[in-house]
Amino acid sequence: MLGAISGDVLGSLYEAWSIKDKNFRLFHELDRPTDDSVLSLAVAKAILDADAEGREPAFGDYERELRAFGRRYPDAGYGGSFRAWVNDPAGKPYDSFGNGSAMRASAVGWAFGDPETVLAQAELSAAPTHGHPEGIKGAQAVALAVLRARTGSSKEELRSEISLRFGYDLGRTVDSIRPGYPFEVSCQASVPEAIVAFLDSRDWEDAVRNAVSLGGDADTQACIAGAIAEAFYGGLPPRVPAWVLPRLETGLLATLSDFAHRFLPADRAAAVDAETAARALPRGGAGTSTGRDASAAGGDRKTDGAQAAPGGRNRRGAEHAGDPGRDPRAPAPGYRVVLSGSTRARIADYARRLSANP
Repeated sequence: MLGAISGDVLGSLYEAWSIKDKNFRLFHELDRPTDDSVLSLAVAKAILDADAEGREPAFGDYERELRAFGRRYPDAGYGGSFRAWVNDPAGKPYDSFGNGSAMRASAVGWAFGDPETVLAQAELSAAPTHGHPEGIKGAQAVALAVLRARTGSSKEELRSEISLRFGYDLGRTVDSIRPGYPFEVSCQASVPEAIVAFLDSRDWEDAVRNAVSLGGDADTQACIAGAIAEAFYGGLPPRVPAWVLPRLETGLLATLSDFAHRFLPADRAAAVDAETAARALPRGGAGTSTGRDASAAGGDRKTDGAQAAPGGRNRRGAEHAGDPGRDPRAPAPGYRVVLSGSTRARIADYARRLSANP
């Protein structure tokens, strides 16, 4: 989960500025969580709530949380069809084959321990919006890859199983894909490439650099590759969560904390705890640096083209003493997580300056 969210945040700048090079600056002041992070945490919340009742999530659990998070964070950069579905109480699945189903599926691979359950739950997590067979397949491929990566499969075993089960061409390399790869948001033309970005990597950061360097839907590619890489390599470089977590709004961090304590290894939960503790410091203390609960006002960025941790526990609310009387999942007033037109202009200017002075 932290790998997915971090991939999204670190890739967010490059969705607006496509590159074809791994040697890019990893951290930027404009890094923000997007719809990939928001909806990954919506899926996590559905799993948590069902788990608290001693059952597996049903279709309605995923539908409810996807709608709730979509409304709570309305400017996260959703495609038009998703926004229309969120705002229509009678909205029905629109059978998308876009990669939105895949980008949000990593929590399923962490929460469930057998492949058949993972496949079934990934389908349920996708179905409220992505009922097309390719949309379902993309979610299943990512969730199963996370499961296999965290339970000891080798890269070659993972490559073989995902290729055979889903028909994806994972025999390519990042270097062979990169030159002619366009901006793609369909599952069938972006999920295999994101998995290859992981398979071609030597560590978590390298997986994310591979994904971004393809020059396509960078935040989603990095979200998927980062999710699998976290599971396979056993974590992230400490500087990554130290940079990413302060950029999550309090409500998103609350859901991540709950999920981490229930399903993730202890080091991931500890990283989230460090950030929530920092937020509880008095205003003006070390926990109030800029970027925690605000970002640029928004608009569209995407099309619709289409085992519990040792000692794991659910600590909902205990770490949010700094926000008494407020739903810890409610956003700060005016919270936005997407790039506006004015911010796009800033990015373009930043890109020019960076190119001139690498």
